[in-house]
Amino acid sequence: RQFQKAMMMYTCAIREVKTKLEVLNDDLSVRNSRNPIELIKSRVKKPMSIVEKLQRKGLEVSLENMINCLDDVAGIRVICSFVDDIYAVADMLVRQDDIRVIAVKDYIKNPKPNGYRSYHMIIEIPVFFSDSKRPMRVEVQIRTIAMDFWASLDHQLKYKKDLGESGEIEQDLRQCADIISQTDNKMLEIRQRIEARGITVRK
Repeated sequence: RQFQKAMMMYTCAIREVKTKLEVLNDDLSVRNSRNPIELIKSRVKKPMSIVEKLQRKGLEVSLENMINCLDDVAGIRVICSFVDDIYAVADMLVRQDDIRVIAVKDYIKNPKPNGYRSYHMIIEIPVFFSDSKRPMRVEVQIRTIAMDFWASLDHQLKYKKDLGESGEIEQDLRQCADIISQTDNKMLEIRQRIEARGITVRK
C-alpha cells in the first residue's frame, strides 16, 4: 500500500506540472498566435525499472531510497516546434514561484556522445493532498519534434541485440543526429526570417 500511495503521489505531481505547461501554452497561443508546445507526454517509472536503477546505483531496493535517491520516477516529455521554444518554455516554467530547480542538463548545447539532444530539468513542486503538502520531484525533458523522432528510434535500436557492425551503425546514428540538428536550426532561421517581415507564423 505504501508503494501504491507513492506512485499515486508521483502521478499527482505529473498532473500539477502538466497543468502548468498547458496553461503556459494556452497563454502563449493568445499572446503570440502560436502554440510553442506540440505535445506533452508523461509516465511514472515502472517498478522493475525502479529496482534496476537502484541496483545500478548500488542502493538497497526500498521505498525510502526510491523517494530520496531517484529524481526521475515521475517524468514529463515536452515536444516543441522550434529550438528557441524549448528555452522559452523552460524559462517560463522555472520562473513560477512554487517550482524549485534541482538540476539542469542541456544536451542541446552539449549533446551526448551518441548524438542525443534534449533539455533536461529536475524540478520540485508542492502537491497538496488531503492531509499534507509534499514536495515532489519531476524530471522534465524538453525537445523538438525532430529530436524526439531521433531519440525514439535510437531507443528502439538499442534493444536490437543481433546488430553486427555496431560501430558503423552508431556512427550513422550520430550523423543522423547532426543532420536533424542542422534541420532544426534551419527551420528556426526560416521562421525568424518570416517573422522579420511582419508575418505571424500561425498554427
